[in-house]
Amino acid sequence: MGSVRFLSIVVPVYCEQEVINEFYIRLKSVLDQLGASVKYEVIFVNDCSRDDSIALLKALNKKDASVKVISLARNFGHQIAITVGIDYAKGDAVVVMDGDLQDPPEVIPDMFNKWIEGYKVVYGVRRERRGEGLMKVNVAKMFYRFLNLMSTIKIPTDVGDFRLMDRVVVNTLKTMREENRYVRGLVAWVGFSQTGVYFDRDPRYAGKAKYTLSKLTRLAMSGITSFSEKPLYFSSYLGLVVTLLSFAGSLWIIIGKMMNQALVIQGWTTIMLAIFFFGGVQLFSMGIIGQYIAKIYNEVKRRPLYVIQEKIGIEEQNLLQDAERLREQGAS
Repeated sequence: MGSVRFLSIVVPVYCEQEVINEFYIRLKSVLDQLGASVKYEVIFVNDCSRDDSIALLKALNKKDASVKVISLARNFGHQIAITVGIDYAKGDAVVVMDGDLQDPPEVIPDMFNKWIEGYKVVYGVRRERRGEGLMKVNVAKMFYRFLNLMSTIKIPTDVGDFRLMDRVVVNTLKTMREENRYVRGLVAWVGFSQTGVYFDRDPRYAGKAKYTLSKLTRLAMSGITSFSEKPLYFSSYLGLVVTLLSFAGSLWIIIGKMMNQALVIQGWTTIMLAIFFFGGVQLFSMGIIGQYIAKIYNEVKRRPLYVIQEKIGIEEQNLLQDAERLREQGAS
């Protein structure tokens, strides 16, 4: 295969004590099969887990020097945890994957081969999503297609964060310090040659899904508002509810007028309908504008994206790179 290549695997972890050891065994087996010409590191980013995940990760580090651990000072969320791993990865290529074994490690060699062919980004395309309800699958499909409809950047459909990225892409991502992060959108925005490999997404090996409906909703909103200005031309949820209520109220008014003409003041129906409708539209629009203003507010504060509590197995070179990055942020 020629010269030695270095591969970094970034794995965000949040309360995965039931899965960590099995994930490590399968990942290690796959990485060893790549051959002696491929060196690697596995960076686990502990997003302030409440279980024994960090103890298990430390134990892995003691028996395998290729395992490195970064613990965050609080729960910063999945997308930030991915960002931390990308910031500290030093490989020629970086693979981002979840540690719940829904992203099969066995797909990595296919991604690696595509990278060797010259592609700068190789993302995993979910051909089938086993163990997930029909409603969740269909909602996810609709979201990806809606996002592409709204966005000026084409983001691959049926694709999560499971991907391999060349160093040139990683270095570009490290310069993008926006707080409201939608990593798969950022990778699409960067460009370069990209392709996908298809795989069947497995059910969770153990434990419960950490992405609740509210978290998925926030991620979806972050993706839409980060890569599209079109929502500014639409409305917000509160206004929509008010508008729907106005239609329901108008129906009640019409029925009341038909049943008892004497109970309704002449002209009152039209006035109330107009007030409800336009009031709802205004709230609808103000809500969307508020979403963008909130993002601007968060960005201008210029706080660090994350705070690290502990680093295990991270070389001094990474520490110097981190210090330099923080100095650049403070100067900007």
